[in-house]
Amino acid sequence: MIERFHTTERRSKIVKHNGVAYLCGQVGEGETITEQTEECIRRIEALLEEAGSSPDRILQAVIWLSDMKHFQGMNAVWDAWVPEGHAPARACGEAKLAREALMVEIIITAACD
Repeated sequence: MIERFHTTERRSKIVKHNGVAYLCGQVGEGETITEQTEECIRRIEALLEEAGSSPDRILQAVIWLSDMKHFQGMNAVWDAWVPEGHAPARACGEAKLAREALMVEIIITAACD
């Protein structure tokens, strides 16, 4: 069975299938990469909880930065958040994001109940 949460004509915020939760890309508001990454993580945590998952059950993360100069700042927030011993498979690259003010977008796949 496939479950979809917060579905619009364009996307679902969460899709669950066979014990896996797929989250849509999360962005954050703020003036700095630190603020935007922290807000992304807060949004991810809320969606993980709703999906019956948690940060220690993340399987994969795909992170897009508007400029690789933000890599160190994003990693400082990310590294403090990921539970020790539970680092997911991860990719990080540079891409033009949906709005010019955005510096980071994070896409998560996680095991769930």
